[in-house]
Amino acid sequence: MVVISYKVIRDFVAEHPDADESLNNWYRFTEESDWSNFNEMRNMYGSVDSVGNNLYVFNIRGGNYRLIERIIFRVRTIFIRFVGTHKQYDKVDLSTL
Repeated sequence: MVVISYKVIRDFVAEHPDADESLNNWYRFTEESDWSNFNEMRNMYGSVDSVGNNLYVFNIRGGNYRLIERIIFRVRTIFIRFVGTHKQYDKVDLSTL
């Protein structure tokens, strides 16, 4: 999978260093993956949910953080749209992503 943009992760980790290992593990594992659909991804990551409009939410570091991404499976591309705390995630308007 091609992940765009790592900068979102880097910026988040600068403010939340305890998320560094979990987010970087997610990033490395995801780049090495080749998912063709949600079910394949879900088999690898049980903590991912589909929230519509090609958006998916991952629990990071035991659910302390959330990662929202748009995935276009046919071209194997992931666009990171949001990384934040659980509290910040609760305020996200998914229709704006």
